[in-house]
Amino acid sequence: MSGHPHIANALRILASLGLPRAQQNQRSALCLLSLLDLRPKQKWAQARNPLMGITPIMEWAREHYKKDYAPNSRETFRRQTMHQFVDAGIALYNPDNPSRPVNSPAAVYQVAPTVLGLLRRFGTPKWEQSLNDYLGKARTLASTYAHEREQNLVPIKSASHQLHLSPGKHSELIQAIIESFAARFVPGGELVYAGDTGDKWGVFNAVRLHGLGVDVDAHGKMPDVVLYCGKRNWLVLVEAVTSHGPVDGKRHGELAKLFAGSTAGLVYVTAFPNRAQMRRYLHEIAWETEVWVADSPSHLIHFNGERFLGPYQ
Repeated sequence: MSGHPHIANALRILASLGLPRAQQNQRSALCLLSLLDLRPKQKWAQARNPLMGITPIMEWAREHYKKDYAPNSRETFRRQTMHQFVDAGIALYNPDNPSRPVNSPAAVYQVAPTVLGLLRRFGTPKWEQSLNDYLGKARTLASTYAHEREQNLVPIKSASHQLHLSPGKHSELIQAIIESFAARFVPGGELVYAGDTGDKWGVFNAVRLHGLGVDVDAHGKMPDVVLYCGKRNWLVLVEAVTSHGPVDGKRHGELAKLFAGSTAGLVYVTAFPNRAQMRRYLHEIAWETEVWVADSPSHLIHFNGERFLGPYQ
């Protein structure tokens, strides 16, 4: 099935729509065919636009075109094909529920209505003119879809940045760390880094970190939030726990290595949305770290309280 004409034509279409060469491959062609639910014996005029998640797309490719992908290639589909489809305006992300958290297992994609209408004309006398008409306004369409998605992001402001977080519990906790924890325990501090499930490098002040002896590349596993307290010369490293673990012994070691060159003292903090969530991980939390709970924002829990909030040597 890898040589089926639909796959070859899907590759031609992706090239015609201006997708980068990195997306002109069999994986992307099958993603396009799956979003159209275009099976081997069907014609392009029969294309549809079902809602599909990443795993259903992979299962569809296996069932209809006999192409089997390993389960651990889901991220490749998402990051190396579907992200670009969405950016190009070919596919819509969560059109049924734009406020769905970005890391939700229920996340779905759907071919954009304008693209569906265009591709139903593939192979007909109307194709070339329809393609030219579409390309003439494609950038505008992509911007429109991006704006619609942006309207559902949660804005966070700092002294020099504006961060738009994807909706969801994790982002709500990051918002609480920046607005509530920092105001109480790092007053006058600076937001140096804030990640997000939708944009890992949402805020990233590389210049400030470099000045403190820290250089981090895109492969560094950053904490969720980094705050700088200039008054005390501290870097406060905060992990937000809604589904993944706290600053345990392993994570403490990873962060200590990542920030080994820091001329500022390092403070390790695990943030939880509530005490019920904290109880699940209480036995894992590393000594010489701090715990903050968003629903009791004026308190800190000190593990091995030789001192209160502060770095350890």
